[in-house]
Amino acid sequence: MTEGRVFLIVMDSVGIGGAPDAAQFFNDGRPDTGSNTVGHIAEARALTMPVLDGLGLGAAVRLASGLDAPGLGAEPQGLWGAATEISNGKDTPSGHWEIAGVPVPWDWHYFPDTQPSFPPEVTARICALAGTDGILGNCHASGTTIIEELGEEHLRSGWPICYTSADSVLQIAAHEETFGLERLLRLCEELAPLLHEMRVGRVIARPFLGADAATFKRTPNRRDFAIAPPSDTILDIAAAHGRVTHAIGKIGDIFSHRGIAHLHKGKSDADLADHLIRLGTEAEPGSLTFANFVEFDTNFGHRRDVPGYAAQLEWFDGVAGRFLATLRPGDLAIFTADHGNDPSWTGTDHTRERVPVLGWWRGVQPVGQVGFSDIGASVLDALNLPITTKKGTSFL
Repeated sequence: MTEGRVFLIVMDSVGIGGAPDAAQFFNDGRPDTGSNTVGHIAEARALTMPVLDGLGLGAAVRLASGLDAPGLGAEPQGLWGAATEISNGKDTPSGHWEIAGVPVPWDWHYFPDTQPSFPPEVTARICALAGTDGILGNCHASGTTIIEELGEEHLRSGWPICYTSADSVLQIAAHEETFGLERLLRLCEELAPLLHEMRVGRVIARPFLGADAATFKRTPNRRDFAIAPPSDTILDIAAAHGRVTHAIGKIGDIFSHRGIAHLHKGKSDADLADHLIRLGTEAEPGSLTFANFVEFDTNFGHRRDVPGYAAQLEWFDGVAGRFLATLRPGDLAIFTADHGNDPSWTGTDHTRERVPVLGWWRGVQPVGQVGFSDIGASVLDALNLPITTKKGTSFL
């Protein structure tokens, strides 16, 4: 009998509301209570998503938050439910690690919303590594806005632009040509160990190009230097048992490239979609493919672009249809998310939400309310591997 394959696909920030602890998380001083990424987008413009709604997206929104999302009223034909996070963070590593069976066992370090945001020893280390007399920014900021505001000064001074957000992160923006892409990547890589010791989740290189504020634009050469998970994830377990593992998008960075045999990158989600559809045809029996589609979050959620987010959801629904057509009997595909980023909400940060669990597996299968770690346990179950992650119970 041919071994089934598993595809775990994270639609970055596609939350569905209803997180029970949303009141403990804030955006620009407002609690996340009531945030609902998919639900509020659908209320602004009824969504047409026949593939994912056919699996159970609308039903999952209703289960998570009680909201009837306009346009998402199909009777579920797949595996469907809603997942709740327990990690004390609404950031990318927290969500992905917990999905992979490892809830974050510590409290992340966050930089204060003051200016300066960074302690003197961090600033000094950046300057020493960059070979500059100072840094620009040193504050909480939107990544696109701060490049517009400080990009020209960066070109004049050569100082890197350093900023943070409500996430546990330090981001460094620099011009690919005048500062140098390799220099920026080396700076972030060499800075990362100090930040990881502080329990800061990621140092992110944010290269950009352009000649002035009107033309500055971030490039696809972003690189995340993330702290390593504290115990084995589903990728480590699969690799240890001889299974082939594929990582699409930024999964490699999120998991510090552990347990990953093949990395598939691209300049856009469209490139990543091509990889996913190709692997639907080519991935080996018994393999695990773990994918992240980030543009929901970076291009539309943080920028509070409701129409753009709606269009991206509908585009991805078409991708999902083409991908599902490649699957074979015995395969499992799960579509989920790592957090929310409601584009109708106050502020520009992620929102604390439940996430959808939508599966192509063995027909109709409502799984109800589950935990993030139950997704990882179910992946291992489908691969006939031992569930030895820190948390999780299979819902298959």
